[in-house]
Amino acid sequence: MKRVDFISELHTRTQRDYVQRVVEHDKAECATKAKQWGFDYWDGERQYGYGGYRYDGRWLSVAQKMARHYGLKAGDKILDVGCGKAFLLYEFTQAVPGCEVAGLDISSYAIQNAKEEVRPFLIEGNATELPFEDNSFDFVYSITTLHNLRCYDLEKAIREIERVGRGHKLIVPEAYRNEKEKANLLYWQLTCEAFCTPEEWQWWSRHCGYSGDWDFIFFE
Repeated sequence: MKRVDFISELHTRTQRDYVQRVVEHDKAECATKAKQWGFDYWDGERQYGYGGYRYDGRWLSVAQKMARHYGLKAGDKILDVGCGKAFLLYEFTQAVPGCEVAGLDISSYAIQNAKEEVRPFLIEGNATELPFEDNSFDFVYSITTLHNLRCYDLEKAIREIERVGRGHKLIVPEAYRNEKEKANLLYWQLTCEAFCTPEEWQWWSRHCGYSGDWDFIFFE
């Protein structure tokens, strides 16, 4: 398993009070609402999710780094599994002019409120059943999505990413390396189902025959 770091610089910009997350609100109630993947999760109060997920251009540098690393070019087909509002997918159209993009997300709200320029290329669906032919995409990525699946669906999703990708692949779940990061992850998360270390994600890689790269979100 190869790890490539595209996300940490962006992720660490946000300051998080992990303990406050658990003591200030009813965490179980917040998680239940978050898992509806609707307005509350994306644009409601912070205790339910993003607290307002709006485009501000921050994902452009990530798209540029990925494009350079994987040598993406005009005509390449790019798929985002768990695209949300598709801000990163939009940035790929800027970083790689002439690429073809597609996105899938389980949230109808996210797709309806996605970046307008790429909204026509998005579909509502589940990562466990990607509605694409084998070897359809030159680059398939999934960022902060697959840890939201239980093990039986996680296996299906990883195998699906492998199936539809004919080129580069990247999966970026939340993970932990020590007890402090595990506690912070437990405090902060609202939707996580697969709590794994990088070594455990490596096991998933072997188990599912996944040939792509990994990056991880750590709560330090």
